[in-house]
Amino acid sequence: MKTYVIYNKKSNNNTGANTAFKIKSIWTQKELIYKELNEFSSYSELFESITPEDEVVICGGDGTLNFLVNEADCEAVTNPIFYYPTGTGNDFWNDLGRTADDPPVQVNQYLVKLPVVHVNGMSKKFINGIGYGIDGYCCEEGDKLRAETNGKQINYTSIAIQGLLFHYKPTHAVITVDGVTREFDKVWLAPTMNGRFYGGGMMATPGQNRLNPERTVTTMVMFGKGKIGTLAAFPTIFKGEHIKKTNIVSTFVGKRVRVAFDRPVALQIDGETVCNVREYEVETASV
Repeated sequence: MKTYVIYNKKSNNNTGANTAFKIKSIWTQKELIYKELNEFSSYSELFESITPEDEVVICGGDGTLNFLVNEADCEAVTNPIFYYPTGTGNDFWNDLGRTADDPPVQVNQYLVKLPVVHVNGMSKKFINGIGYGIDGYCCEEGDKLRAETNGKQINYTSIAIQGLLFHYKPTHAVITVDGVTREFDKVWLAPTMNGRFYGGGMMATPGQNRLNPERTVTTMVMFGKGKIGTLAAFPTIFKGEHIKKTNIVSTFVGKRVRVAFDRPVALQIDGETVCNVREYEVETASV
């Protein structure tokens, strides 16, 4: 049995390779074979080239995992797949309750029966969640800044504060979960989550369990407050305490979700930005 370590050297501001090679000091008894993502044309090619007993360790961020589940048929893969975080936010790792000192973890069970988002004519599975509202705006602005600064690290908290105070305008939203429709004014956030965390540590849906038997997702809506009131409540998301503010936050659990805004805004899927979105739909896997 061999262990293939697949790393994304571009993760965490191009430091992904250095972090991936730390596995050598953790798994000293294993025969590690390192491969950079661009060394093969597809994950399917990789899995076809190794034996069913060989292990694969995916090193990267949440976006790397998202690429894996959308590019390969993880339902059909029999190889043990491990994950080791080398990204910036590492929300998936955080959701598993892991720390930076932990070894790689086998994740096959987390890569199957995933929800799918349909947006702007495309369909994608997602690992953590769909960000819609000021979280999508932050990703859009972050992409612009990264391009202007040649990939330097971006402070998303600063972008969020600037957006809340000056640039981002809330929307009217129509949210339908399992056939029940509700409307909200002054909506700042409307993510749909498979896990608890997104956006580099925001616990948007503290009650969500990605392995729940029915594979339901949770939609959270933050609404109704003005700029200052929303800014004051925003830090509570990082501990999941925002859901106690039931006058400005609602959550809905279900298997089919549609969120529509009255104007186009940016959306993010596990950190990947999609611009000019009026609505998205999520459907969960049948179990």
